[in-house]
Amino acid sequence: MVTVIGKPTFLDPREIREGLSLSQERLSALLKVSSKTVLRWEKDNQTPQAPEVLERLAELKEIKDLGTLVYTKEGLKEFLSTPLPIFGGRSALVLLQLGEYEPVISALAADFEGTGF
Repeated sequence: MVTVIGKPTFLDPREIREGLSLSQERLSALLKVSSKTVLRWEKDNQTPQAPEVLERLAELKEIKDLGTLVYTKEGLKEFLSTPLPIFGGRSALVLLQLGEYEPVISALAADFEGTGF
């Protein structure tokens, strides 16, 4: 059996950061890298090389893509920063900082499907 692997998608840290209305410092905290690293990626139009950082950035891209289908830019910013009961009174950004991406993606998916609150 032959497995075909497509060309990897370029994950643009600036596009993801701006789509989520995050500062470079906040993105660096979410990715667990220095803010200078994020600045360098954006300045040199690079993408992270470390697999764990790429995975976190891909999760954030999924959140950005789904979030922009559900909300306006301001609405997504509010969704991310507002403590919500479904997140145990924490905000989505707090969950992302803790590495808990799935509850945020699930909440956005529920809102997209119209089953959220």
